Amino acid sequence: MNNKIDVALVFGSTREGRFCDTVANWAAERIVSSGAFTLDLIDPAAPELAASQADGVGISDLRRRIGRADAIVIVTPEYNHGYPAPLKALIDSVNAEWQAKPVAFVAYGGISGGLRAVEQLRLVFAEVHAVAIRDSVSFANAWAQFDATGKLAAPDAANAAMSTMLARLSWWALALRRAREASAYALAAA
Repeated sequence: MNNKIDVALVFGSTREGRFCDTVANWAAERIVSSGAFTLDLIDPAAPELAASQADGVGISDLRRRIGRADAIVIVTPEYNHGYPAPLKALIDSVNAEWQAKPVAFVAYGGISGGLRAVEQLRLVFAEVHAVAIRDSVSFANAWAQFDATGKLAAPDAANAAMSTMLARLSWWALALRRAREASAYALAAA
């Protein structure tokens, strides 16, 4: 068994000039620096995935990458009290590959810090039989928290929240990996 946990970090925004890159890069750095994970960055704005939204090109690669992951981290903004449509399209492009895997959230936005988007995503991931981790990281008024180089002005609270989230994600990822290896996850027959 691989000692490291394979994490797919999914960018939740495709907007031009998006702030998602800043938050996702911070999250990726924290994930890698923990030493417990390997990381695959999945960006729906990347040409191969942007094309897959329009004409199906790249969907098999997306399925392979999500299928290979032991755990998923979604980095999402909150747009108009919800999560972005391209993120929903990416989620809906994959099916069985989400099943019996833990999903954690790093959210950002205005005063709510993206938490309304996360609450909606919890419902979506429950429907695809993934396990949403309770602990998350949230950046309220995110634009004021990061400097021009992508560093947090006051990192202690966010780093502590990320450490807790990654500890929970690690536990669930290992438990669910063992369960999938012991027995294939199957939906109950109707």
